[in-house]
Amino acid sequence: MKILIIGYGNPDREDDGVAWHVLNGIASRLGRPQFDEVGEGFQQLEGTLDLLFQLQLTPELAETLAQYDSVCFVDAHTGNIEADLQVISIDPAYQASAFTHHMTPQTCLALAQGLYQAEPQAVLVSIRGYQFEFSHTLSDKTARLASEAVDRIIGWIAGQAA
Repeated sequence: MKILIIGYGNPDREDDGVAWHVLNGIASRLGRPQFDEVGEGFQQLEGTLDLLFQLQLTPELAETLAQYDSVCFVDAHTGNIEADLQVISIDPAYQASAFTHHMTPQTCLALAQGLYQAEPQAVLVSIRGYQFEFSHTLSDKTARLASEAVDRIIGWIAGQAA
């Protein structure tokens, strides 16, 4: 069972970079090296459980996704989702975007399916952001949610391995 945790967002914009902090929390819990500097990148593609951070989702990720059995996407939301922390299963589905540089996890999965006949099981973890100014630190509320997200993702990983 190969599992990928992929976080995305802008770590220079406070809570928009929550996924970077979540990946670091997961690495810490798993006894893996952490990244000390935000923006240094985050790529631990080593084997059966891999961690990857991107500023945004791109079509090129379809090839990477096709190599995994399960994928967990991690991102911030701005309150457009009712729950402060939401974990949902997602399926491949092309979704048009008004922004040419923006892709959804569902669209990335649809590309992996269409190009590589791959259908990893996937979940999306959405974490409420409250502050989006220029800073590498999280707001207190989002930091608490990030910690909870790490716990939920660690539980999800354990469920995938079972």
